Amino acid sequence: MQFEMSFPQPLSEKYRPKRIAEFVGLDRPKRIASKLAANPYPSAWLFVGPSGTGKTTMALSLATEMPAELHHIPAKECTLETVQEVCRKCHYSPRQPENWQPVRFHLVLVDEADQMSYPAQLAFLSKLDATAFPPNTIFIFTCNATESLEKRFLSRCRTIEFSSYGMASEIVGLLTAIWDKETGSSNERPNFQRIAKDSCNNVRDALMSLEVEIMAAA
Repeated sequence: MQFEMSFPQPLSEKYRPKRIAEFVGLDRPKRIASKLAANPYPSAWLFVGPSGTGKTTMALSLATEMPAELHHIPAKECTLETVQEVCRKCHYSPRQPENWQPVRFHLVLVDEADQMSYPAQLAFLSKLDATAFPPNTIFIFTCNATESLEKRFLSRCRTIEFSSYGMASEIVGLLTAIWDKETGSSNERPNFQRIAKDSCNNVRDALMSLEVEIMAAA
């Protein structure tokens, strides 16, 4: 079988969900995120789960659907000064994009929050108190595990668990659809069940394996 490979970027990026409804599985996180997008309110959220389960992408999709002005901070860059500066910006009205629906909220996204330093956690903790909470702001922290996070910090956040458990059939369906689209052929398909199993139902890892299969078949 010969065909032209059509993806100019990794499949995990090309098929990264842009809207909450586009996620594979994750029914509970999708329901909560959809309701928050429709009726946002000042709050702090912790997205917890294994790497590659869609935590960051879900937060980005939420910012798009609200819509909100996004402040994206990797945990390793999360210093006391960064926290103070971002929270200062959140006390002002969000920037308004041209020719788009009004933006009323800020969304502060901290990736890999379990890698935040203790001072950074304390800095956020002081901002998550009801009396100091920036107006019209939603904080989302993503992490793989919570053991390294301060208990007081955790107590200020609403937790949503992300899991790939029980998603094998959805992942097989996704791999099948992408294979057919990228190769233009439903013949000579690889063993998608094996790919899903070997990736432990991790969508990102499964798409990386599919990319190898497509290149091998080209």
